[in-house]
Amino acid sequence: MKWLGRRQSDNVEDRRGLSGGKVAVGGGVIGIIILLLNVFGGETGQTVGNVLQQMQGGQQQTEAAAPLSKEEKEMGDFVRVVLAYNEDTWSRIFEENGMTYEKPKLVLFRGSVETACGGASSASGPFYCPGDRKVYMDLDFFEELKTKFGAKGGDFAIAYVISHEIGHHIQTLLGTSEKMREEQQGKSEAEANKLSVALELQADFYAGVWAHYNKENLDAGDIEEALSAANAVGDDAIQSKMQGHVVPDSFTHGTSEQRMYWFKKGFNSGDIKQGTTFEEIR
Repeated sequence: MKWLGRRQSDNVEDRRGLSGGKVAVGGGVIGIIILLLNVFGGETGQTVGNVLQQMQGGQQQTEAAAPLSKEEKEMGDFVRVVLAYNEDTWSRIFEENGMTYEKPKLVLFRGSVETACGGASSASGPFYCPGDRKVYMDLDFFEELKTKFGAKGGDFAIAYVISHEIGHHIQTLLGTSEKMREEQQGKSEAEANKLSVALELQADFYAGVWAHYNKENLDAGDIEEALSAANAVGDDAIQSKMQGHVVPDSFTHGTSEQRMYWFKKGFNSGDIKQGTTFEEIR
């Protein structure tokens, strides 16, 4: 992705260089399960991380954060550029539709973080908190995604994840998230999960719309990197790898095929009105 020398957003809070508690969460398989089950965690991804922290309360460690390396500083600059691209894109789309875009903050952290939605750890995966309208990310997540679950990796995989989480911010601004939570009330777990899947797939769609508006900034292979990441974090792919079988009624984010389909639909159309995931699950 073309990003060197481009505008960097002022809306990134980089907490990676701060000292503080680093939670030793879910070592080994448990940690990876929690990480992947909550990947792209939308609005509640941090919840499971909280539970796991309580279960392992005696295993908390306190570490002073290490200074940022040259590579980590460069990654922070990349994140700022991607966020700036999202700000420019969504400001334009909102203006075209007679609305004003409210820019979210993006928080980079190591290990654990406090949010308006509660405490969270790296095991939660990247997530968006509607309580403070911030996206939270520990960039170590992407190495796990690549080495343990076969994603291709690359800078555009990170851009895709950031844009997916910004998609949840769009849903908050448009009232979609609140409406979904209301519709979940009184539903069976399976029906409530379907609504969660629709929300996550729509965020994938919005990430695709963002990529459509930024075609001039893409390098060869960027879309393949995004699709590889989407494929790796499908509910069916995760469940098959972790437990050897899939349970469709428990899906909360969508299958690999669905996630790739909706990203591609957003990328090919560039039309936010085509993100009809809720209509299609009914």
